[in-house]
Amino acid sequence: VTYETFRDMGAAFAVALVLIYILVVWEFGNFRIPLVIMAPIPLTLLGIIPAHWLMFQLGLGGEFTATSMIGWIALAGIIVRNSILLVDFINDQVRQGVDFRKAVTQSAEVRAKPIVLTGLAAMAGAVFILDDPIFSGLAISLLSGILVSTLLTLVVIPVVYYAAMQNRVEQIRAAE
Repeated sequence: VTYETFRDMGAAFAVALVLIYILVVWEFGNFRIPLVIMAPIPLTLLGIIPAHWLMFQLGLGGEFTATSMIGWIALAGIIVRNSILLVDFINDQVRQGVDFRKAVTQSAEVRAKPIVLTGLAAMAGAVFILDDPIFSGLAISLLSGILVSTLLTLVVIPVVYYAAMQNRVEQIRAAE
């Protein structure tokens, strides 16, 4: 039953990632930007896996369960939302004539507060289900995944977006 559950959840996660990619391509009209926006999704594991391991070692549960997987899937949506906020800010600034490098730098600076507040609100909600025997895996995934991925998203998205789009912005400016 566990094998089938994780297999089905993995398939659902893969379908969700494909749908996210398609929607972001449709929104931005670019095939490279969704890859940048979705880049932090695996970074959630840098929070989830050590947190589950630590909770297990401390004897506080912490097994990676189906609800843990649901938390990971939910994190994908939160991370994509944060990434879109940063990328959209950069694009708006560039359209207004701000230098690309400055727009990238300002994106994390200006959008950090709303992104961090959203993460803190989700984490606060997860605290209340931490001691529930069924949903503790979900809470561990949400708490640790949001903490790590929010901080990393504020660094990774601007850096990766700059690296991925720098040449394109220079080509557009050279053509003008």
